[in-house]
Amino acid sequence: MTNQKERHILCLSGGKDSTALAVYLKDKIENLEYLFCDTGKELKETYEYLNKIESILGIEITRLRAEHSFDHYFEKYSGFIPSPQMRWCTKELKIIPFERYCGDDRVFSYVGIRADEDREGYVSHKANITPRFPFKEDGITKPDVMKILEDSGLGMPDYYEWRTRSGCYFCFFQRKIEWIGLKNRHPDLFEKAKAYEKETTPTGGRYTWSPKESLDELAAREDQIVSDYQKSQTRSAKKMPNKSLLEVFEDAVDDLDEQGPGCIICDI
Repeated sequence: MTNQKERHILCLSGGKDSTALAVYLKDKIENLEYLFCDTGKELKETYEYLNKIESILGIEITRLRAEHSFDHYFEKYSGFIPSPQMRWCTKELKIIPFERYCGDDRVFSYVGIRADEDREGYVSHKANITPRFPFKEDGITKPDVMKILEDSGLGMPDYYEWRTRSGCYFCFFQRKIEWIGLKNRHPDLFEKAKAYEKETTPTGGRYTWSPKESLDELAAREDQIVSDYQKSQTRSAKKMPNKSLLEVFEDAVDDLDEQGPGCIICDI
């Protein structure tokens, strides 16, 4: 172990917390490597934001791809859409490429979990990879993250106008209102997501991105979904009138209680 090369790596997701951590650590960690595990199924806004990060911070982000494409692994897993119960996409497109990139070096992996969050990021089971949580250690909370991004000139990724997470455009953790956002802002990607669904199978099962309904069925309920979201948004704004628009949006989406938290490695 003593002869191992020591490396410091920050995996960016294209989300606000990992981006703020990049700003926070830029002048604190020497030779920090910036990494983005690219699934090939990201929103264009994510790629644009990564380019902006590189430009404003003057850094280089290594774009890492898995050995094969999402579609290859989709066939490998017999056409089963990834789900909260079987997150093969995270394993094949994020974790394995990251651990391969680390090799046998002694790696300190920096994760953007904040001090006000009760969750843990992805922790590798490899003995040579050690997680570090600077925000937790230094008491950095969500308002601090927002200030870091604002002061740096980066601001927020554009997709936060309609989405609460980074990650693939067809992420199964999306709430229904976020699927509606995809449908209206990226109709081409919505159609591509639909193509992966199987509404009828020999076993009688249905494999859909959204629980209990296909994207076609979800789209047919757009008016109801939007109405429910607007009511929830109003409740959230009344409860906390001093919150930012982003916080109201996030609270309103959470209030609908449709899906659990997303993949930590994808949406920080």
